This record gives sequence, C-alpha cells and structure tokens, in this order.
Amino acid sequence: MKIIAHIHTDFPDKFGIPRQSGLVKGLVGQIVFEAEYRNPEIVKGIDEFTHIWLLWKEHWSATVKPPRLGGKVRKGVFATRSPFRPNDIGLSCVRLTKVELDEKRGPVLTVEGADLMDGTPIYDIKPYIPLSD
Repeated sequence: MKIIAHIHTDFPDKFGIPRQSGLVKGLVGQIVFEAEYRNPEIVKGIDEFTHIWLLWKEHWSATVKPPRLGGKVRKGVFATRSPFRPNDIGLSCVRLTKVELDEKRGPVLTVEGADLMDGTPIYDIKPYIPLSD
C-alpha cells in the first residue's frame, strides 16, 4: 500500500492518545499529502462533507494494555479495540473542519477528534456518508 499523507497532531507518542476517534472533539490535526498527491484536484468536493474516514498505518502487538483497565492489565489484541492490529491498519472517523490549498504543502486538511500519533502515515481518505456509514 502507498502512503498518501501524514497527519500532524499534538501526540508525539502513543501515551495519552484517546482510545477512539471522536472522543475528544477539540483535538486538532492536519493532514499533509505526500508530494505525489499535492494536486488541488485530489480534494475537490471534499469540503461538502462534515466528516471523513482515515485509513492509516500503525504497528501491532499480540497483547495490549487497554486504558479501560487502567493500562495495567494485558489482554490479547483481538479482545480489545486497540489500534495495534496484526495488519497494521487503523480506521478513524474525524470531523473535517478546513480545507486549505497551501502553495508549498499542497492541500492541507484540518480535522478534529483524531486518535492518531503525530506523523502517522495515511493510506486513504474517504468521505463519511451518514446514510451508509
């Protein structure tokens, strides 16, 4: 899979990241596309949507320490909703708040409610459609 963008957030490491997207609505992140995808046409019409889905890359572990258990008890990854999955693919629904066309960085998407670490690679972006999602 190709990395199309990276998200920039206030989380330099995995500790403190919300356990699910949308839980902390005020968290702001910016999605900056890779050079190959910096054509403004790539985001044409995306501002018609309030939310978008992000498909992203994450590392995995066979066991994790879920925050709901205080982060002290290890559980098998399939017994949790941890983003650290064997196929290193995460899925998050975030609120799209701004679409900017920057001269140097190309299209930049500002989102709220992201549960991703700073620099996380993005594989794909799709609009959230309430009727089907």
